Amino acid sequence: MEQFAREVMSGRKRGLAASLLRAGLWSAQWPYRVGVSCKNVAFDFRLREPFEVGVPVISVGNLTTGGTGKTPIVAFLANWFRDAGANVGLLSRGYKSLDSQANDEKLVLDQLCPGVPQWLNPDRILSAKRAVVGGCNLLILDDAFQHRRVHRDLDIALIDATNPWGYGHCLPRGLLREPIANIERADLVIVTRTDQVSAEELTAIRAELVRYNQVGTVIEVSFRPSQLINSAGQSKPLAELVGQRVFGFCGIGNPESFEWTLWQLGLEVVGFESFPDHHHFTSEDLARLGEQAKSSNAELLLTTHKDLVKISGTELGGRPLWAVQIGTEIVRGAPMLEARLWSILERVPKS
Repeated sequence: MEQFAREVMSGRKRGLAASLLRAGLWSAQWPYRVGVSCKNVAFDFRLREPFEVGVPVISVGNLTTGGTGKTPIVAFLANWFRDAGANVGLLSRGYKSLDSQANDEKLVLDQLCPGVPQWLNPDRILSAKRAVVGGCNLLILDDAFQHRRVHRDLDIALIDATNPWGYGHCLPRGLLREPIANIERADLVIVTRTDQVSAEELTAIRAELVRYNQVGTVIEVSFRPSQLINSAGQSKPLAELVGQRVFGFCGIGNPESFEWTLWQLGLEVVGFESFPDHHHFTSEDLARLGEQAKSSNAELLLTTHKDLVKISGTELGGRPLWAVQIGTEIVRGAPMLEARLWSILERVPKS
């Protein structure tokens, strides 16, 4: 269903039925845009005041729905501030939690930034208060560009280079949560997956950002595969995979990006299946994936770290199951990012 929606939104789905559906979605986006605009006007003109937490707050969010790479960026920031001596707390709404305590993103962050406490609650003001009482002196809000109820000292917006503008329309006609022009609200813009687009496409993204006053505030990063991990806590180097026949699957916001990563690793991808973002894998799903891997003569199955944390066991269909772990590489704007982070660190209350 999610893939079908993207086919319609992007215009790749042709025919009368698809055209009529796009027309209906185009009309439906306007009530949504009005609602978003009213909320933003209330904050822009100080009719609503954001809550002051009392400690520095960094927001990481995006303009579009789907995967832009927030989790690795949040982990990078949390580890940077923790290593610099701050008591960091992570706040998120806990979207599609597996239970009352965790969702896939929390489980991944537990592994990527161990020891950093997390609060999952749609009411992030309440979470912020609890985090500060619990000893945190710097907070990172996950997926909060549109969540303006909490004051932030640094507002970071992520742009996925492989689909930067969400097909140019707001929900439900496109993937934009708010109009592109609102990117000017960001203090920093991080363009992710820059290694997956051409130099010309990247230049066009930079030019569009300049149109909206993002001059000298753009960071560019790539997510490089670093190693393989499995649910038993084992790891092995990527070099052992070269030339192997693999079956890939994932339930993330940008499945094409993961499939591209597998090909770039020099693997023979004999099958690939995508699921909706934050998908909870059932035993039937896993059995079917194992059978598909077996029937395609795959030597192993590969998924993402975000999906692996929801799957127990190290095999499917008698074949090894591994996840590709990635790291964040800043390819442009590192000195500027460091300077902004140090300026935030200077505001951290001393214990």
